Amino acid sequence: MNDQELTTWMTAIRHRLHQQPELALHEIHTTALIKQTLTQLGIRILPYSGETGVVAEIGHGEPTIALRTDIDALPLQEKSGLAYASKVNGRMHACGHDFHTAALLGGARLLKAHEADLTGTVRLIFQPGEVVPS
Repeated sequence: MNDQELTTWMTAIRHRLHQQPELALHEIHTTALIKQTLTQLGIRILPYSGETGVVAEIGHGEPTIALRTDIDALPLQEKSGLAYASKVNGRMHACGHDFHTAALLGGARLLKAHEADLTGTVRLIFQPGEVVPS
């Protein structure tokens, strides 16, 4: 996969996430999309007790490093007029978590393609509920 193909792939994921934002700890469809994508890439998904969020790994052994992203949206009305604007009334990705998630999935795809060259383990953490209203 060349750079342009990866960029197009990541942009499509970002737009899909942007159109279907989910609030903190309710990221059911977002979690399903992440799991589906990681599974298609052949990446190990680790057991995780939360209803939303994902933890996965690429590589084996030590050292272990972690890459983390947040996956939730905000309770705001989108007024951008973008072709990929939120389709959910009163919710939007205003903090860039859609981009963060797409970027980590893109990084995961690259790391998986070069897994044989890795020394150690890369843990991927897709964190739910980062923005919990007080």
